Amino acid sequence: MELAEECWESIFSLLEHHRYFEPLSLVCKRFLSITNLLRRTLTITDPTLESLPNLLLRFPNLTTVVFRDFHSNLDSVLSMISQSGLPLKSLHVSNHKCFPLLGLKHLASKMRNLVELNCSKTGSLKDSDLIEIGNCFPSLEVVDISYPDYGCGFSPNGSLDFKSFSGLVTDYGILGLSSSLKNLRKIDLSGNTFLTDQALVILSSNCLFLSEIGIRDCDFITQNGIALAIRKSDKLKSIFMNGIGIPSIDASKANLPLHKLVLSGCFCFTFDGIYFLLSKYPSLSYLDLEGANFLNDESMIELAKFFDNLTFINLRLCSKLTNSTLFYLMGNCPLLTIINMERTNLGVEAFPAEIVVNPRVKALHLGWNNNLNDECLKMASCVCPSLEALNITYCSGVTKEGILEILKNCLQIRCLEISKCQGVNNLELDFELPKLEVLQAEGLAIDDESLASIGKRCGQLSLLNLAGCLNVTASGVGSVIMNCKTLKEMNLRWCNNVSVDIVAWMVLSRPSLRKITLPCASVPTANQSNFFLRHGCLVCQG
Repeated sequence: MELAEECWESIFSLLEHHRYFEPLSLVCKRFLSITNLLRRTLTITDPTLESLPNLLLRFPNLTTVVFRDFHSNLDSVLSMISQSGLPLKSLHVSNHKCFPLLGLKHLASKMRNLVELNCSKTGSLKDSDLIEIGNCFPSLEVVDISYPDYGCGFSPNGSLDFKSFSGLVTDYGILGLSSSLKNLRKIDLSGNTFLTDQALVILSSNCLFLSEIGIRDCDFITQNGIALAIRKSDKLKSIFMNGIGIPSIDASKANLPLHKLVLSGCFCFTFDGIYFLLSKYPSLSYLDLEGANFLNDESMIELAKFFDNLTFINLRLCSKLTNSTLFYLMGNCPLLTIINMERTNLGVEAFPAEIVVNPRVKALHLGWNNNLNDECLKMASCVCPSLEALNITYCSGVTKEGILEILKNCLQIRCLEISKCQGVNNLELDFELPKLEVLQAEGLAIDDESLASIGKRCGQLSLLNLAGCLNVTASGVGSVIMNCKTLKEMNLRWCNNVSVDIVAWMVLSRPSLRKITLPCASVPTANQSNFFLRHGCLVCQG
């Protein structure tokens, strides 16, 4: 019995990412047509430009367009997109030299229902641009104007060069923007160093649905401004800040629907203050205490009383925390899924006598812990059998035995980052890793034999980073290419035993490849680069 189109669409919609559509599109024309209609996101880079008109026709239901590493004329491309008739809701034009005002005006003439606009790290952003954003897209709910690039407006000694400076973002621009965006929910103002407390007052007064504000590195915003925003915005849930300190406001009287608390890099707060705040918000699900050096294992156990609903915690750079904190959190926080304890003191202190299995934990970020060892990894593999992502970058005390134990016990692992683990020499696999998609193995002493076993056992690998793996040759690379049928990206930077002569064979043998980073000494000719691009693969010099 043949399934109806709607049934296939429902089945394909269950896939987590559009990258899984590609193999389906090769099965038959019908599947190609269905997956084309289901794709919602398109990333545009310089190599994409030539085929962009065809891509806009091929994927008629795109709602999100992201420009990445794009150096061509952004205004003209936005004008092209405006004529496509796409149901566009989200646009990312960050990291561009100049704010694309003309292109956004063209887009607004056809697509005024844009909900999300990301202009972070854009050059020459100024008040008049913010006013135009509000006029062009009054339906915006999410805006990112963080860290504008004013490099051209500063003299070599770092002072403002008013002769060449074209403008900047001030409270006046925030007034113009917020006056038009009545449905604004989230805005990131980080890095706009000339904004003051008045900007927060304006936002909280004009945007009644505001729930999240980012104000990292805003030098003139103070505790008073934050306190005023909290009092005026009854829907405010998240404030991202650093270097400001906790505002002198009684959080228990603010009646905020607080679910996310980010205090990364903040000062002027103590254990007593954070304990009191957490006691008033037991529903908190996201907690970022990065750099809170006063925290120790005993204080974390006290705070954990209020972590029943916590799903994410960041304790990076809390240097006094040891194994005790990690295993207590995993065993006593039933909903916790992501733990970041990079640059702490893991590997020190004994393990708890009783191990409590927590199948909820999906990701552990434990990098830059020199004392982390195999025993700790083995214990973590017992506690977290459902682990999907592990980052132990720069953990010199870990060897292949600890990594293999994790891989054997955590069969759901999808992303493994073990770069710069000096204790890892080879990594021969004698068991299947059916779900591993990303392997970051930069700077390891693995050889061709290990690489061959990785290729054979990791059939779903899509990204392999071998930068600085000096013992790897064309033979090992060939084993991966032949066995990993979904491989999209391979980094061979500094792998000087791999010749550029193998690249053509790689591209032709593995059509799924989209990016190859070559060894530093290898430079493809212009004709070679164009040839690879015609086959869908960007080949970069290391």
